[in-house]
Amino acid sequence: MTRSPEPAPALITIRKIGLADLKDSLAKGVDDFLAMPTFHVFLALTYPIALIWFTGYALPLLFPLTAGFALVGPFAGIGLYEMSRRRELGLDTSWGHVLDVVRSRSILSILSLGLLLLVIFMSWVFAAQSLFMSLFGTAPPKSFIALVTTIIATPEGWTLLGLGSAIGFVFAVVALSISAVSFPLLLDRDVGALVAVQTSVRSVLTNPFTMAVWGLIIAAVLAAGFLILFVGLAVAVPILAHASWHLYRRVVEPIS
Repeated sequence: MTRSPEPAPALITIRKIGLADLKDSLAKGVDDFLAMPTFHVFLALTYPIALIWFTGYALPLLFPLTAGFALVGPFAGIGLYEMSRRRELGLDTSWGHVLDVVRSRSILSILSLGLLLLVIFMSWVFAAQSLFMSLFGTAPPKSFIALVTTIIATPEGWTLLGLGSAIGFVFAVVALSISAVSFPLLLDRDVGALVAVQTSVRSVLTNPFTMAVWGLIIAAVLAAGFLILFVGLAVAVPILAHASWHLYRRVVEPIS
């Protein structure tokens, strides 16, 4: 990835955004998806395949894993951010350019931040598994139907839903705060992981309502993708990733 060196400003300026900016970012994300479909299908289908395989051996973790997918999504979409960046600059957008990410000046920061999201994801899965075991014991459900029935037809199941949702909300807020714009920023500028995380947190604090809506949109779109037998992720993941790049452009003031 060849870019001319640019100094990182002492304080990156954050813009105030609204719902219209979310709508515009999503529209541009859809446009990017339609312009580069081959790459998206190649990449995004690997996630549902891996998830279906894993949950086949860990049925009680089905819901935590599907819900927790959003926690690592920003890192999983790093190649798609790069494709949106290249299209924005009028560069070649053939899918092989996803490998340009490994030549980024910020690759170590990107990997470090990705590892942090992975730790958050694994912590969420551990917390969810511990909660499930404390309520239902260590014996796994015999089938998916048995799992659903146990959850919706028992007091322990409703406790699981309530406490699990509350715990998941905390993890989601933390993950969104540190990753809302950090990965696109690292691709765009050589600022370091700490500055990227600080900028992302500031963007959320500056736009709490808009970012909360953005988080809900991510959750809703991913949930729809999972419900369509996971195949919908092949569309949901790339659109959200491209939209996240354009949202970054809306939130972070460009270098003049």
